[in-house]
Amino acid sequence: MEGNPAQLRTAGVDLGGLMTVLGQHLYSTPLVALRELVQNANDSIVRRRLEDPAAPTAPRITVVGDISARTVRVIDTGTGLTESEIHTYLATVGVGYTRGLRQGQAASEELIGMFGLGFLSAFVIAERVTVTTTSFQQPDRGWRYQSSNGEQYSLAAAPAREIGTVVELALREEHARLAGEDYLARVLGRYCALLRVPIYIGDAAEPLNPEPPPWRGDSDSVSEHPVQARKRQLRFASRFEQQFEPICAMPVPALAGESDPRGLLWVQDGGTYGNSDNRNLSVFVRGMLLDDDARDLLPGWAGFVGGVIESSRLMPTASREDLQRNEAYRSAQHAIAESLIGGLAAVAREQPEAWRRILNRHNEALLGAALCDARLFELLAEEVRVPSSHGDLRASALRREGAIHVGLSTGGFEDMLFRMLGVPVARGDRYAVLPFLRQWVQRHGGRLIEIGTEQGNRQLFTELGLPDAELDWLRETLADGEKVVPARFAPAELPLMVVPDREAELKRRLESDEADKRISMTALRLVRGFTAGIDGSAQARLYVNLDNPAMRALLATMRADRAAAEPAARLLKAIKQLMETHNDADGHGHRLNGALAAIGDSVLRLLPAAAGQAGD
Repeated sequence: MEGNPAQLRTAGVDLGGLMTVLGQHLYSTPLVALRELVQNANDSIVRRRLEDPAAPTAPRITVVGDISARTVRVIDTGTGLTESEIHTYLATVGVGYTRGLRQGQAASEELIGMFGLGFLSAFVIAERVTVTTTSFQQPDRGWRYQSSNGEQYSLAAAPAREIGTVVELALREEHARLAGEDYLARVLGRYCALLRVPIYIGDAAEPLNPEPPPWRGDSDSVSEHPVQARKRQLRFASRFEQQFEPICAMPVPALAGESDPRGLLWVQDGGTYGNSDNRNLSVFVRGMLLDDDARDLLPGWAGFVGGVIESSRLMPTASREDLQRNEAYRSAQHAIAESLIGGLAAVAREQPEAWRRILNRHNEALLGAALCDARLFELLAEEVRVPSSHGDLRASALRREGAIHVGLSTGGFEDMLFRMLGVPVARGDRYAVLPFLRQWVQRHGGRLIEIGTEQGNRQLFTELGLPDAELDWLRETLADGEKVVPARFAPAELPLMVVPDREAELKRRLESDEADKRISMTALRLVRGFTAGIDGSAQARLYVNLDNPAMRALLATMRADRAAAEPAARLLKAIKQLMETHNDADGHGHRLNGALAAIGDSVLRLLPAAAGQAGD
C-alpha cells in the first residue's frame, strides 16, 4: 500500500550451499589444502611467540602421513585453541584470529592468514577432519573438534596434550596418495620453501626448508666473498628453475633499495628466439608460495628469465592462488624490471664469462629487449649481433660508408646487388632487426637504407628520364607488370634490377578481405587512413641501369633498329625472370622453364650461324 514504510530484513544464508562453494570450488587444486593447514600452523606459532612469554625457542611443524590408514596429521607447537576460540574462529566462516592479530603487530609480516577461509580447504580432500588442541591459556584442558563437512561439528573435552594443535585428515579415497610422505615432502617443499618455521615430514631429522633464501642476510652473508655469494644464489636458483640451468643470478631489488619485494632473478641457459617466452616467477607472500607462474610480474621482453620473490605487500585473492592487481602489484612489477635491468648491467661489468653466455644464448631476444628501455639499448647496442647476408654482425660492422642496408626479404636481384657491392645487408624480416637498426642509426649516426621502400630506393637509385617512346619499348620488352624506372646505380655491371614494393605489399595485405574479418572497424579505418597515401599500383619496380654499357648499347640499337635490339632485350628479360624464380613463393616451375627457353632462343637469334642452322 502507498505510504507504508520499507521493511528492513536480514538476508538468509544457505550455509550448506556456501560451504560447497567455498570448500569445493574456491581452490583450483586439492593440494592447496595442505598449504592452508601448514599456514594455519605457522600463524599459530607466530601468535604464541607474541602472546606467550613461555613460548618454545625452537618451534616446529610436523606433517605425518600414513598411506595405509589414509590419514595426514599436521602438528604444531603454536598457541592451541580454547573452547570459545574453536567456536569463534575455527567453526565460523570468514572469521580469523590472524587478521585481527596482524593489526599493529611487529611480527605481522610473518602472519599469513587473512580471510578465515583456509580451514575449509581441508574438507575438499578429507571425509572427516579431527582437531585435537590444548591452549597455552588453559594448559590443563584439551578439546576435540570433529566434522565431516564443515557445516555441523561436534566438540568434546579431551585429555590435555602438549600445547599446540593436531589437525588429522581422514582422506577421501581419491586423495589417498596425499598421505605418502615422499609426496608430502615434494608438495610442501614447494609451497613452504621460504617459511621461517622449520617443517618436518614424519621422523625426518632435517626440515624440508633448512636453508634461508640468499636475500635474508645474516652476519655470515654480510662478509661473504662475492664469488661465494654468487654460488649460493645459483644453488638456490637451481632449486626453483625446472627447465634450465641458471647462468647467473641477480638480487631483487638490485637498484631500488626497498625491502619489498625481495628475491632473486636469473638468466636461463637455454637458447631463445624473439617470440620465446620461458618466463617463470614464483611468488611467496609472507613465506608461503601463492603463485608459481606469476610471469606477468616480469617484463614482457624477459622471456629468458626466471625468479623467486617474497613480499609482505602483495595481496592474495581469497583462494590465495593468485595476486590482486593493485598498486602493490604494479609497484612490484616496476621494482622487478629495475632490478633486472640493473642486474644485467652488473653482470656485463663483473661477470664477463656469464655475459658472453647470455649474449650467445639470447641474442635475438635481447635485440627486442633493447627496444624496451633506453638503458638496455645503451647496454646492448654494441653487444648484440644482427643477422645479415654476411652472417651475424654487430651494427657497427654493418655500417659501410656511413650507411646500413636492410632488406625486408631475401633472394633475387637484391641479394645479387649487395653481393656484387660487397656490402652486408641486414635481415629486416627477422625479429626486432628493423626497429633496432632504426634506433641505432638515430643514436650513432649514419643512414639506414631500407630496400624496397620509397625512401630506401631513392637512396640507392638515382632516377632519370627517357623519352616516352623508349620507356614504352622498355616496358614492352623487359617488364612483367613492374613499373619501369630508368636510373643510375652501382655496380655498373648490373644492367637491371627488380625491387619489390614492400609498402605496396603491406597495403594489399592490410586492405584485403581477410584483414576485414580480423580487424575491428575502428582499427580498419586507421589502417586505411595510413595506406591511402601508398601508391599500390605496381607491386615491384624494374630499375634499368643507364650506367651499364650493355643497357646503353641496347637503347642505342633500339633507336636505330628495333628489330635488331629485340633478341638482346629478350635475353635480358629472361635473365631477369631467372633471377626472380629464386623468390617464387608458389614454386611454379613454368617461370624457370620459360626463362631458360627464352635464354636459349635469344642466344640462337644473336648468333647468325646458329640462326642459319636453325632455319635448315
